[in-house]
Amino acid sequence: MTFDNYFDKQFELRYFEMNKLGFATPTIILGLLEETAAEHCFSINYSLFDLFKKNIGWILVSGVFQMDRYPNYKEIITIRTWLSKYTSITGYRENIIYDENQNIIGKAKGLWVFFDIEKRKPIPIFNQIKEKWSCFINESISSDIKKKINSIDFADYLKQFRVNRYDTDMNKHVNNIRYLQWVIESIPENISENYYLHKIDGRFIAEAQYGDTVLSLTKKLETENSFAHTIKIEGNNKVCATAKTLWKKY
Repeated sequence: MTFDNYFDKQFELRYFEMNKLGFATPTIILGLLEETAAEHCFSINYSLFDLFKKNIGWILVSGVFQMDRYPNYKEIITIRTWLSKYTSITGYRENIIYDENQNIIGKAKGLWVFFDIEKRKPIPIFNQIKEKWSCFINESISSDIKKKINSIDFADYLKQFRVNRYDTDMNKHVNNIRYLQWVIESIPENISENYYLHKIDGRFIAEAQYGDTVLSLTKKLETENSFAHTIKIEGNNKVCATAKTLWKKY
């Protein structure tokens, strides 16, 4: 890649980040992607904590994440991130995950909104942020992450969760990693035990609040080992997130 404004971050995978087979979990990889984005903010002197002091944050509204394999214990990976496109209030963040031999093992793309935390509405991205990050039009993964994913009303598998304090982040909403955990928990055990999450495509539609009870609905799709998911609030049936997942055999 000849673009100068990408940002690289290395991670060594730790024991507590592994599943029972010794592979990093999907939620850990998503967490490392978030950490890389946070460090990219810090690198241009617009850290998330500095923005938070101004009641501003970045909110993920949609994204796709694909892993061809998950790293092992003590393996060192590099996550490369850059911005491929802006609107006045959004940025498209691209990610490529490399192993120690510079082989690509994963890719991800996210649509992020610059957000007023107190007023709960988008605001224009600071020009200085756009200038310092610049952009590079190449995509890490080809996917229309603005395309709607329909919610499901009837589930083959259902789990119930309560939103606790630790589920929320500094932007005062449920962190997107928690949604992924809720989705995975509703996957049938024979899939979660013998297959790995190859791809998830998700949309974040509405906020769940502390104290809410949420339902994670999962439905089998026609494609083998693929599922549709909906996270909704029990009682008012407000849909918070929708997703599709594809699982592959270890």
